[in-house]
Amino acid sequence: MSPHKLADFETDHDLSRDNYDEQLDALQHRLELIQAAYIAQGLKAIVALEGWDASGKGGLVTRMSATLDPRYCKVWPISAPSREEAARHYLWRFWQRLPGNREIAVFDRTWYGRVLVERVDGFTPEPRWRAAYDEINAFEAQLLADGTRLVKIFLHITQDEQDRRLEERLKTPWKRWKTGKDDYHNRSMRSAYVAAYQDMFDQCSPAVAPWHVVAANDKKHARVRSLELICDALGEGVDLSWPEPDAALVKIAEKALGKTLF
Repeated sequence: MSPHKLADFETDHDLSRDNYDEQLDALQHRLELIQAAYIAQGLKAIVALEGWDASGKGGLVTRMSATLDPRYCKVWPISAPSREEAARHYLWRFWQRLPGNREIAVFDRTWYGRVLVERVDGFTPEPRWRAAYDEINAFEAQLLADGTRLVKIFLHITQDEQDRRLEERLKTPWKRWKTGKDDYHNRSMRSAYVAAYQDMFDQCSPAVAPWHVVAANDKKHARVRSLELICDALGEGVDLSWPEPDAALVKIAEKALGKTLF
């Protein structure tokens, strides 16, 4: 299904700080308008993020949610399932976190763990993780049929860039909480993950819910490009025009404020 090859996304972009700041401000404002339309019109969406350890998912989430109303934007950092979650179908814990009307849900790692870490580390037998591709496609088709917008983004960095960032996390005291032994275990399994990612792109990237791979060696470029993809997906076909003020409310406000407003 997917034309993506990770080797095609290893370009070292170099977005200038001034250009980055200008584009980031514009995209954050655009996303504010999209969220306002979602709240007013009862729409809902999911932003699904995957990528290498230290690829910048957290930084992207921070920039995406920075100017949004947190009452209608929920971020779900996904880690290993709890005992309660592990006792149930792997999609169960995600059903509990799906957005309702007026909401945008951001998943920092996703249901694709079934065909990624569970596959690579042998947590799930091969017949079961192979069956998950069809299960995930069906799950996402249900979301789309229910009116949920879905955008899936994968942040790709080279081994050299990952190594640089892992070293930086150890050497920077306030970043040390971001790293642990799992990062180095996963690093040792890179070739197995490349194969798993490629199968994920090939098996679960239909036209209605494609994977978008973003070259992320340059964090600034990755954030801008990812936000462009998010805004395009969430805003497509959505009426972003300003709503007319409610006439009854205007009368109440004019009486309370003692002046004509329009």
